[in-house]
Amino acid sequence: MSAPSLSRRTALSGLTHAIPGVWQADALGVGTQQTQPSGYALLDAQLPGGGWPIGALCEVLQPLPGLHEWQLVLPALAQATATRVGAVVAVAPPYEPFGPTLQARGLAADRLCMVRAGVAAASALWAAEQALRCRDVVAVMAWLPQVLPAALRRLQLAAAQQQQLLWVFRPVDVAPQASPALLRLKVQAQAPMPGEAGQGGSVVPGMAVEILKRRGPPMVHALGLPGCHPRLAQALAAQAQRRQAAQQAARGVAGGLAGSTAVPAPGQGRRGDHALDRVAAAAMGQ
Repeated sequence: MSAPSLSRRTALSGLTHAIPGVWQADALGVGTQQTQPSGYALLDAQLPGGGWPIGALCEVLQPLPGLHEWQLVLPALAQATATRVGAVVAVAPPYEPFGPTLQARGLAADRLCMVRAGVAAASALWAAEQALRCRDVVAVMAWLPQVLPAALRRLQLAAAQQQQLLWVFRPVDVAPQASPALLRLKVQAQAPMPGEAGQGGSVVPGMAVEILKRRGPPMVHALGLPGCHPRLAQALAAQAQRRQAAQQAARGVAGGLAGSTAVPAPGQGRRGDHALDRVAAAAMGQ
């Protein structure tokens, strides 16, 4: 390359950093996107703007629903509800969280609204979209395993209009599919390193967080973040297998049944659906 060509290339490279709104793909995006710190310094360092984007879709893929969601987003929810007025809406969660545990971690029980959405994917999608259009909602967590990209775009637009936090949780096998999410993560259990032990000497598995899509360069290695208590992980895995078998049987007997019922506060559902029960109360408080 000739000296004049190299000089022009260097000048153009410097120019992009000087023009507002112009972003280079080899750097994390900053721009004007508002963010909410995740509560994990290691994760914030890898997220454009230093946190979860506000008014944008964050898609979280995982092999087992119900295991990592609350551990991943609860620190951000606690901070967001401490500074903003409004509710956190959880749509079609696989398990009902344990209110006292969430309260101990900073999320007041009266700020959480649970929505049971039946077996029909359309019911959960409708509930999530309606929650995002409500001004009195700070954040929406939605479990939508079968949602289409067009529906995700509608959720993205609704979150942008009201400037809300939005997480959609889906199975890991949809990773090859295109997604309009501004941020896309893959979260799975991480085996503890030799010698690592939690409170009382128990070995605590962590979360391996891989960023699949962000406004920035690809992430080379997954991040290791604190995970849930091993007793809770075992209980959730066993309950997930039972729940999956029951759902398959229910589809065969009563396919097509659908309904949506809002529950204003946690702790009022069926006892067998509690993910964060006494085991979780002790585990999450570690």
